[in-house]
Amino acid sequence: MHGLTIRWSLMGTPTGTEQALRAYVTDTSVARFTAMPGLVQKTWQLAERGFFSGSYVFSTIDARAAFLEGFRASPSPVSQLLGNGPDIVQEWELIGVAVGADGPLDVQAIVTKVALH
Repeated sequence: MHGLTIRWSLMGTPTGTEQALRAYVTDTSVARFTAMPGLVQKTWQLAERGFFSGSYVFSTIDARAAFLEGFRASPSPVSQLLGNGPDIVQEWELIGVAVGADGPLDVQAIVTKVALH
């Protein structure tokens, strides 16, 4: 499996930025990536006043490359919302997955919880 992390700094962003990012993820981004060909999964991470990121796992190198080509070709909605591009775009290889006693993730519960936040 072939991973990708894209990360933006939230340092110096105005109050309300984190809430706008949560709304973007739940209202738009989840639907955009659900059932995307070549994508195994995507997760979004948010550290208040720290960073916002997306971590992707693709089934093939070609699927990751095609996504990156499109990402680099036009500003992402997150870049538009924040007014700047990502600080980190890192490709990586997934070499293992562990599911703990409380897993796997209940994706619908996470999306619902974020929407209510």
